[in-house]
Amino acid sequence: SNSERAKEAAFNSFEKLSHVLEEKKCAALRAIETSKNLRLEKLQTQVEEYQGLLENNGLVGYAQEVLKETDPSCFVQTAKQLHVRIQKATESLKNFRPAAETTFEDFVVDIAKQEEILGDLSFHSNDLEIPEINEEQSRIYNKALISWECPRKTDSADIYVLEYCKLNTEEESATWQEIEVCCKSKVISNLDDDSSYAFRVRGYKGSIYSPWSREVILRTPPAPVFSFLFDDKCGYNSNHLLLNPRRTSVESRAGFPLLLGSERMQVGCYTTLDYIIGDTGIAKGKHFWAFRVEAYSYLVKVGVVSSNKIQKLFHNAHDVTSPRYEQDSGHDSGSEDAFFDSSQPFTLITLGMKKFFIPMTPGAPKDPASRILPLPSCLGICLDCNKGKVEFYDAGRMKCLYECKVDCSGIMYPAFALMGGAAVHLEEAITANYREYHDDI
Repeated sequence: SNSERAKEAAFNSFEKLSHVLEEKKCAALRAIETSKNLRLEKLQTQVEEYQGLLENNGLVGYAQEVLKETDPSCFVQTAKQLHVRIQKATESLKNFRPAAETTFEDFVVDIAKQEEILGDLSFHSNDLEIPEINEEQSRIYNKALISWECPRKTDSADIYVLEYCKLNTEEESATWQEIEVCCKSKVISNLDDDSSYAFRVRGYKGSIYSPWSREVILRTPPAPVFSFLFDDKCGYNSNHLLLNPRRTSVESRAGFPLLLGSERMQVGCYTTLDYIIGDTGIAKGKHFWAFRVEAYSYLVKVGVVSSNKIQKLFHNAHDVTSPRYEQDSGHDSGSEDAFFDSSQPFTLITLGMKKFFIPMTPGAPKDPASRILPLPSCLGICLDCNKGKVEFYDAGRMKCLYECKVDCSGIMYPAFALMGGAAVHLEEAITANYREYHDDI
């Protein structure tokens, strides 16, 4: 009895599909027939209109008779009439166009997408949980890492099928690429730069499958990922900065310089910017790297520096300044960056107190409040040596927050500066360490 009911349900489902297809077929054929009749009416009217042109077949004979005329006055009169008739006939033929399009190329039915969907038609069960892509654990950097889980934490599926497609393509319909996965995560390689991708997953158990999960859209970086570590040799101040053993995180030892110099302080507080750079430089091409700044960070500067100006950068870093000098306090609008951009041999922007400060430039808004943005959880820098441009990104959404020109005459290095309590963590490659970076450097 249960099998008969299942057969009846399956039969009814296919009957519904057949009914929909039959309606679509009839509607398409009616549309073609209606268009044909309208076009035939227009063409028939044109045929009748130009039927009179057939009378011009006697025009040659009429012209020959005119040429036989010996009376000059009669010849002039008939020749004028002949000229008018010939002119009308030739103009009508010269400007002739069919009154209706004769082809039906706009009535071609594209069934490629429907064929693909029907090809995947199979049984599914409500007992098989719908997977959910975990957006917090899924990310795109040098590759894409997609993770998913079942809401009830039950692993009832034998395998999972992960599909992804590139969006905003010139093709009318996106092409989904399919990967079978035995676990609940997958790393995807060879994605195009600066592109948006949609991801979805479903579970399979024998011939039964779950519905597709909700699609998640992620965007790839605007350029190939550039991997590096913090340099612990060039200008690194171990008294003020603390590197982790892998050299992927740097922390400012907040308060140590202040306590050590407290005896000579009378008024205010003396502070310094401690700089650190990447251990690998860039000579050409377009590259992207990302990092995270701890939310408690008082002041951090990030950007790029040229190799022929590094010594000057670290020399300036040791200048002790006072708040009376009105340099960076971490609470202002970042106006000091205008001074840095015009006089310093590097390009940096200011972060601090959970804020991103857009530097004061001729094109920037005059209102300081409009130049202060919330600090993204992950930031990115895109350096284009060929165009001499550096861009600063919200790496979570791959949205450009600020861009400016930069002199790339030397080898360019990632640069960071910390003041007070602050920490920066480099975004690590999803599946590879920094030594596997092999682009032109």
